[in-house]
Amino acid sequence: MFTLDHIAVAGHSRKEATSLVQSCLEEAPAAAGLHPHFGTHNHLWGMGDDCYLESIAINPEAPTPLFPRWFGLDHFFGQPRIASWILATLDINAAIDNLGPEFGTPITLERGPYKWAISVSNTGELPFGGYGPALIQWNGTSHPSQDLADSGCRLQTLVVQHPHAAKMQDTFGKMISDTRVRIVEGPSEISAKIRTGSGVVLMK
Repeated sequence: MFTLDHIAVAGHSRKEATSLVQSCLEEAPAAAGLHPHFGTHNHLWGMGDDCYLESIAINPEAPTPLFPRWFGLDHFFGQPRIASWILATLDINAAIDNLGPEFGTPITLERGPYKWAISVSNTGELPFGGYGPALIQWNGTSHPSQDLADSGCRLQTLVVQHPHAAKMQDTFGKMISDTRVRIVEGPSEISAKIRTGSGVVLMK
């Protein structure tokens, strides 16, 4: 079974992506980080012990990798927006074997106390035209949600809207145990309703 691990907001720059999140949550990020393997960097917000949020973008100061970056960032265009949702699994290899090659292969990464494997396709793009999930398996006992300062914000629902929602549901939706995740039919869009100190906001 899968549970929602975190949500990634992308932008042309980390500043743009972070600005979107910060304006919605009215909270400054709790941490910043670098991903040398993919040449990206991020900011992080804690949202309780079972979910967190990140802004992410290509790091202009990092060398360009010889392979595609994750989350389709090499082809990102337009305004900052939710670019990916990441599902946690206890066995990423078995999950990908079950779902198919379009979900990518596991890439093992490490940063500070965190060790994880995440699914990345050979193009860097996510399944279902960029609207399907990435998969992650955390190794060890450390997880960002446990260590980040709590913003006080809480995810209420993550809505994944897609013209082929029925196929999404049949492929992986039935394996999602997290009731906050909803897959519905319509024009492609990912949105999140988040309860903040000022009320519920809609982030897209």
